[in-house]
Amino acid sequence: MADVRAGVDAVDAQLVDLLAVRFAYMDAAARIKTERAAVRDEARKQQVLRNVQKAACEVGVSAEVVADIWEHLVEASIAYELEKWDANPA
Repeated sequence: MADVRAGVDAVDAQLVDLLAVRFAYMDAAARIKTERAAVRDEARKQQVLRNVQKAACEVGVSAEVVADIWEHLVEASIAYELEKWDANPA
């Protein structure tokens, strides 16, 4: 069991590193978008959710579970990007 837990901890660390990369893209998006309203893009959100569901199916992971995780991730990303957008000098 210790090996399994160590493996899970290692994957968690990798996921955190990847989240840092993802949020760096949110920083870039906040700088690029010229209107605050552009931060929330429902069509893009749905595209992202479809993409991860497809990817989950391809590797044998529950698409429903992945979609639920990504729903939270995307909403957190939008909130983060809005904070960054608001903090950008006009």
